[in-house]
Amino acid sequence: MEQECIFCRIVAREVASDVVYEDTECLAFRDIAPQAPIHLLIIPKSHIPSVAELTEGQQELAGHLILIAKNLAEREGLAAKGYRLVVNCGYEGGQVVPHLHIHLIGGMKLGSKLG
Repeated sequence: MEQECIFCRIVAREVASDVVYEDTECLAFRDIAPQAPIHLLIIPKSHIPSVAELTEGQQELAGHLILIAKNLAEREGLAAKGYRLVVNCGYEGGQVVPHLHIHLIGGMKLGSKLG
């Protein structure tokens, strides 16, 4: 756990969040500044700064994060009409929190722009 990382602090329950899913490896919660009616963040519990730091040994974890996103999209009623999964990487890629996370965004017609 990185002491300064807000997502690590959420995993440790030092910071409150609206958790919608949890297992031994991952946590999902509602974004505090949603960009759409449904905006969830899916994160690994272990601190991985970004997708650029994923290793071959974490391939299963990366796939698990995507499957969680898919299952949450179904549970939130997004699967039929569509949704967006976003992974930002690094400062110029728009990553704000230096902890790997997937945005699950939906519940409205999303534009073609990604930023």
